[in-house]
Amino acid sequence: MSTTVIGTSRPHESAQLHVTGRAPYIDDLPEVAGTLHGALGLSPVAHGRLVALDLDRVRAMPGVVAVLSAADIPGVNDCGPIVHDDPILAEGTVNWRGQPMFLVVARTRGEARRAAALAAQVATIEPLQAVLDPLEAHRLQQYVVPPMHLQRGDAAAAIAAAPHRLEGRFSLGGQEQFYLEGQIAYALPQENDGLLVHSSTQHPTEMQHVVAHALGLAAHQVQVQCRRMGGGFGGKESQSALFAACAALAAHRLQCPVKLRPDRDDDFLITGRRHGFEFRYTVGHDEAGRLLGAEVEMVSNAGASADLSAPVMTRALCHFDNAYWLPAVDLRGYCARTNTQSNTAFRGFGGPQGALAVEVILDEVARRLGLDALAVRRANFYGTEDRNITPYGQTVEDNILAPLVDELAARGRHDARRAEIAAFNATSPVLKKGLALTPVKFGISFNVAHFNQAGALVHVYTDGSVLVNHGGTEMGQGLNTKVAQVVAHELGLPLERVRVSATDTHKVANTSATAASTGTDLNGKAAQDAARQIRDRLAAFVAARWQVAPEAVQFAGGQVTAGTQALAFTELVAQAYAARIQLWSDGFYATPGLHWDRERLQGKPFFYFAYGAALSEVIVDTLTGEWRLLRADVLHDVGASLNPALDIGQVEGAFVQGMGWLTTEELRWQPMDGSRAAGLLLTHAPSTYKIPTANDIPLEPGALDVRLFGHRNPADSIHRSKAVGEPPLLLPFSVFLAIRDAVSAAGGHRVDPPLRAPATGEAILDALAAVQRG
Repeated sequence: MSTTVIGTSRPHESAQLHVTGRAPYIDDLPEVAGTLHGALGLSPVAHGRLVALDLDRVRAMPGVVAVLSAADIPGVNDCGPIVHDDPILAEGTVNWRGQPMFLVVARTRGEARRAAALAAQVATIEPLQAVLDPLEAHRLQQYVVPPMHLQRGDAAAAIAAAPHRLEGRFSLGGQEQFYLEGQIAYALPQENDGLLVHSSTQHPTEMQHVVAHALGLAAHQVQVQCRRMGGGFGGKESQSALFAACAALAAHRLQCPVKLRPDRDDDFLITGRRHGFEFRYTVGHDEAGRLLGAEVEMVSNAGASADLSAPVMTRALCHFDNAYWLPAVDLRGYCARTNTQSNTAFRGFGGPQGALAVEVILDEVARRLGLDALAVRRANFYGTEDRNITPYGQTVEDNILAPLVDELAARGRHDARRAEIAAFNATSPVLKKGLALTPVKFGISFNVAHFNQAGALVHVYTDGSVLVNHGGTEMGQGLNTKVAQVVAHELGLPLERVRVSATDTHKVANTSATAASTGTDLNGKAAQDAARQIRDRLAAFVAARWQVAPEAVQFAGGQVTAGTQALAFTELVAQAYAARIQLWSDGFYATPGLHWDRERLQGKPFFYFAYGAALSEVIVDTLTGEWRLLRADVLHDVGASLNPALDIGQVEGAFVQGMGWLTTEELRWQPMDGSRAAGLLLTHAPSTYKIPTANDIPLEPGALDVRLFGHRNPADSIHRSKAVGEPPLLLPFSVFLAIRDAVSAAGGHRVDPPLRAPATGEAILDALAAVQRG
């Protein structure tokens, strides 16, 4: 049995349970006797004044036990994570089609859903003007938070003095998280007005706070647990709160267990997703394609409430530079309030939106100059000394972009394949190939400094086994596996001797969300701190008995040694217990060196940067708009990997998920045209919303080639590893820009393709028509 645990590929701690169907999610938990089921009555209009609800008709439906509205919430009717503008149940107005107006509680889920379906018949709503288009909201100056401005130098003067000037627009759609396990909460009353809430959430502490505030309880009366989620991707960071609060409200009011699990369609209609962005830009550049000045306006579709739109826009502004030195910028961000679902966190949290804008700009600059796009990117790379400060004031240290890109370009035969593709396109009138190589620089940390903290508990039992609890949540990414590896390493134990238990607000308090790619960085360090305290106590105990220095005591292979003396870890633990040595400890970690001025958008918001690059080749059918990814070569920086198998899996998953966002996952709402469906999200089910499948990756074996760039993190992260959750989602920029390259080839590269994202078949045909017209 191997005892080397750090840096080795180990299976996910629940892998066997996942593939055999024995991993219990919340809906798999045995239901307590007397459990009732909830369903939400949804607004049938996009915007209106809620005049009345005839809930007696709903209460008369078979099986209905109770129907609750905003008036039944004893505390604060709000689940907004930052700005308090997001009611749990609609009160006074409805602001999007699908907003919950009331909660039905019935004996069965089917009875609850049938009663909730009466919403359109029992609600009296006076229509108000609805705005679905973020650009229209921008024109009307309807924002959920004040506009933001990030500036360095005099961009207008730099553009005016530049040899070349470029103006353009770019439209980028949003993306549904499409977690496999939908939103769900199961609330059970406890003694003395307590509540236990099983919530599929990335942020148990926020759920605890929202439930406590809604019910007028103290935080210590509310216990939130989450053993695992069937995916989150940001969709369960803040928006799980509405479901937790509703289930808790009903359970507290009726004093019986209540489960709330919406249908997938209702989940889509109620919750938000990745923010769509609209960009307008003016840049100045030189003959080599170096950007000298950039003025960029970013308008995001925030939806009906603020939610997390402000920090999403902040990150978009701070990631516009991506991998590039930009001497003069004027970046303005507007979070447009629309009558659509309130958009929220999604893997990358605004970073992908901001970074894609500069990639599109550089792609266009290269095409206008007749230069190779990779050459233009290299000309703009961050460098040293006077070319290594971001627009928000942070120094780009450990810049490994150039060697990483050079290695990938050589491995992927970038230059040779570009020539081969040009030759193919010259003789192929219908099918056109495209190629693109794009880099990634992604900052790691929450961009609110105080969120960068974590706690953990480590218990060593008298048989030598170890139990760990930490504040992070497991959503399939392997966080618990990595934390267990860290603790096993510290105590010198086989990984099998360490177990991680469910996230629980009654064990580790005041936790941050598992988001911003910080899960392992924060919770791994906290668990390491706790384990080291136990190890140090044990080392001092055995050193005193063996008459050696504590630093001479080593823990490895399930043994404790000092020179020629050795003792099994289990025996040492038994002896330490008998000697009344504390065998458990709490650990804490706070990321050092962070500071941020959110008014000026200046400071050091990130502990370090993660890097990567991808080279993608596609083929496009110019008659149908269909396309296929032929090959993708990926090289990604995860520092000194804790678990290469998990990290490669995360990179592969992020690549495919990001590719789906940019190519197939299109969101559509019925226009406000006076029809009965006005304002309805039309793409609210798998039948109308296309996520990528196994058929969308390259067909040839090895054609999706993901490798890790072996470079230790100079920052003092957990074992010098780097975060891997969000950064690789930017790698499939190369797919979108390769499609753009193929479309451009159809017009002889004379016209820049006006290709919007997602690059659906329709979008590709529209762009093809434009380039072929010349």
